[in-house]
Amino acid sequence: MDISKYALFADVADTGNFTKSGERMGYTQPGVSHILKAMESEFGFPLFVRTKQGVVPTHNAEAILPLVRQLLAVNEQLKQTVSSLNGLTKGHLTIASFASIGRSWLPTVIHTYQQKFPGIEIELLEGGTDDIVHWVENSRADFGLLSKWNVDSLEWIPLYQDPLMAILPKDMDMHGKKAFPITEMANQPFVISAEGVDYDIHQVLKETGIEPDIRFSSMDDHVVISMVANNLGISMLPNLVIGNARAQIQALPLEPNFSRELGIGIRSYAGLSPAAQQFITAIQEHINTF
Repeated sequence: MDISKYALFADVADTGNFTKSGERMGYTQPGVSHILKAMESEFGFPLFVRTKQGVVPTHNAEAILPLVRQLLAVNEQLKQTVSSLNGLTKGHLTIASFASIGRSWLPTVIHTYQQKFPGIEIELLEGGTDDIVHWVENSRADFGLLSKWNVDSLEWIPLYQDPLMAILPKDMDMHGKKAFPITEMANQPFVISAEGVDYDIHQVLKETGIEPDIRFSSMDDHVVISMVANNLGISMLPNLVIGNARAQIQALPLEPNFSRELGIGIRSYAGLSPAAQQFITAIQEHINTF
């Protein structure tokens, strides 16, 4: 079986561009067109249609794309298993992650991992919960690093409890309080992370019955922080997300305490490649140093 043509098909679906995929995979643009036309003749239907934004998969191509990604994932697992018998020297690993995890954990883990396995090529995908779950379910990513809410379709490996914090304007007078009562968020002007990107904040508000006056919603946590810093409302964010932004705002623990569970979402641990299994071990070892 010629796996390379399926890899090219999946890559074009990702890039939306014949030339870009050709450059990434070592084909000329006419070569890409020739391979895809041969696949269309084999399958009996068109694979892509041209738009102003590039090429997009047809309905039939979308239907087979998850199966093609599964085929590529199994092929990668086979190659890496053979490689692992000889020392795990070559392979490819795609990791989907929250931006906060990408900033805080992954640089150190990747550096340590690549010291041991320099032949493993690592690709990173950054997104919110819905994005990551979709990528893992459809074999676009080997596994995802995210929070536990709304990932029921995946196997779950817990890693870390990340406290949720009240985010307040720098000049807001807290009268010496060291924690922010969550009940005081009721009816306050509020800036919230968009649902689908992060479910944890929405879940806490639902569980507590708190109804803030939501003025703005953003898919970007840095935008949420900036709005709070400019006195457009208060908010709630995970501690890991806040990072070095404490110079712009106040960040206080909630009262009572709430946290999000961060972990690893996978289709099946048994189906992971050796490279993915080794990377998960590296993450767990890193978290154990906290």
